[in-house]
Amino acid sequence: MRLAQSRCHSRTGEVLTTKVKTGLKVPDFTALATGGERWRLKDAAGKKLVVYFYPKDMTSGCTRESQDFRDLHAAFRKSGTQIVGISRDSVASHDKFVAKEKLPFTLLSDPEEEVCKLFDVIKEKSLYGRKYLGVERSTFLLDEKGVLRHEWRKVKVPGHAEEVLEAAQSL
Repeated sequence: MRLAQSRCHSRTGEVLTTKVKTGLKVPDFTALATGGERWRLKDAAGKKLVVYFYPKDMTSGCTRESQDFRDLHAAFRKSGTQIVGISRDSVASHDKFVAKEKLPFTLLSDPEEEVCKLFDVIKEKSLYGRKYLGVERSTFLLDEKGVLRHEWRKVKVPGHAEEVLEAAQSL
């Protein structure tokens, strides 16, 4: 059995576990957000939170997923749930994506993969026979206390945002 190792956040020095687990509180993290602001997990305290990881801005699957969360944003807000999307793209890329798709929620930039590694979403992928490490489309639902309640990995986009909304409404 291999125990989770602790590590420190490179900017804040906070101790992070190697990966999150359902039923446990997610360690606080900080990332640059659209508009150049800093976003911290603790800023979402008191609200349910959807954290969805996606591979790349302005690609077909990622655009569709973001549009689905956008279209259901009012229902998520009504259920007391905030949404953030995370990819390795830059804040500038996120700002363009938000403007083009009129996304009403924050996108976080994680170019150093610190948050991606915390949620264990960096996986080996293959494209035309070439293997590489990339973001596996994944979504996590946290309760008002920051405890991970649901996780979806290897997400298929059609119907996914609706499924996450149902789970958020049932918390």
